Amino acid sequence: MNLAFVESPVQLLNTLEWAHAEGASPDALTVVVLSPTDPMSRGQLRRTAELARDEGYTVRWQEARGGASAPLRTVRDLGPLLRRADRIVIGDPFSRYVQLLLTLTGGRELTVVDDGTATMEFVEQAVRGERLVRWHRRGGRRGPRELALAPVTRAARRRLGPSADRPVEVFTSMPVDPAPGITVRANDYAWTRSRFGPPRITRGADLVGTSLVETGVVEPERYLDAVVSLTRAHGATRYFAHRRESPDKLRRLAAATGLEVVRPDLPLELIARRGPIGEAVLSFPSTVLHTLPLALAGTGVTVSVCDIAPEWLRASASPRAEGFLSVVTGSARGVHRPAAPA
Repeated sequence: MNLAFVESPVQLLNTLEWAHAEGASPDALTVVVLSPTDPMSRGQLRRTAELARDEGYTVRWQEARGGASAPLRTVRDLGPLLRRADRIVIGDPFSRYVQLLLTLTGGRELTVVDDGTATMEFVEQAVRGERLVRWHRRGGRRGPRELALAPVTRAARRRLGPSADRPVEVFTSMPVDPAPGITVRANDYAWTRSRFGPPRITRGADLVGTSLVETGVVEPERYLDAVVSLTRAHGATRYFAHRRESPDKLRRLAAATGLEVVRPDLPLELIARRGPIGEAVLSFPSTVLHTLPLALAGTGVTVSVCDIAPEWLRASASPRAEGFLSVVTGSARGVHRPAAPA
């Protein structure tokens, strides 16, 4: 049996893509949703879970963060599944929750499905044997929670690292090179293309939002100015909000630009493939620069990158932020450059 742990809509979508590429029958995969707390993520996850159930997969919704006793209850509830699973599929190797569950699975096969830009960082850190830290975090001294979880993270790092005895598979659309003990398989969004579309294409441009302000990377005013400039320069009419973007920021964007702000109820790859979608899609550095050209292959829609200027970064942003964002945009295939704001 294949057992998947997902915490975001995109992770669930890419688990479905992996199952399609693997040729896994629906009765051979159980998906456990470790539900987040923010409403937008929960809503998108519920809609994506409906699609998975429509395809015949078993989806188990686990309220993994519902109070102090939730982790212990989750471990107890999932124990039988963990013991029976032949392969574990995870969407976020940086998640402390997932790392805890990995320590209970033994020496089984492991697949990491595409979690966007985090996948690129995971492979590099795993190969070097480093502590797993997301690129937008500064690292440095660890707090009490991190110190308490240190034994779990060390055990998970050993399980996620390259090993001839226990190979790790990475299923991704991101530019990731294989390494000893880590095999890489391309996610080309074949399930999405076969299941949805082709979309109806509208005139004009759509702009894809990002949570770089919310994660502390980009200055809010710089971001607002960039969106205003892009809207005017490209005639954008809609703004597809990231599920983590704050309502206050989105209200300001709508007032300053006149854009129709869309809060998607599914991952953007599915929204775009179902349509309608603009003939041009503009995006700041993010996963969609790599995934949308695949999901929209053959439709004639162009995807253009809007680079983040160094002066937009907050003083408190991680020192790695500028270089990592440049790698995300520079390695994207099938996108147009540049779509720079004035």
